[in-house]
Amino acid sequence: MDNDDVIEELNDLIETSKDGEYGFRTCAERVQSAELRSMLNDCAQSCRQAASELQTAVVRLGGKPEEDSTVSGTMHRGWVRVKGALGGDTDLSMLEDVAKARYRDALKADLPTDIAELVRRQAEGATRNHDRIRALRDQLKATAS
Repeated sequence: MDNDDVIEELNDLIETSKDGEYGFRTCAERVQSAELRSMLNDCAQSCRQAASELQTAVVRLGGKPEEDSTVSGTMHRGWVRVKGALGGDTDLSMLEDVAKARYRDALKADLPTDIAELVRRQAEGATRNHDRIRALRDQLKATAS
């Protein structure tokens, strides 16, 4: 994989991290539970840190790092806001499924060793966020039954 390909792969992950950050923050603004709000804000902070680390790596490789999220992420946040306004529950599992898939794809790429280790560590973080959201969703479903 040449340097430009590595930068492109990292920039895709930056966009994914930004999607997660904004998505978690948007949901945190809409929940009533202080405990849930804290968890969502923690997840947003984790995504923000991941994006920052990736941006640093892109600069180190001589590239220009992405600063924004994806169009689909922006659209998803809009949908979350509409659902919230209509009284529907917000489900972050789709957002986290996308993040896990993007990291899984990046791990298949022939990345330099130091970059691969960064991506592997962040993939573990995306999986932790996914699992936290899934457990919360399951808990809320059980409570509502």
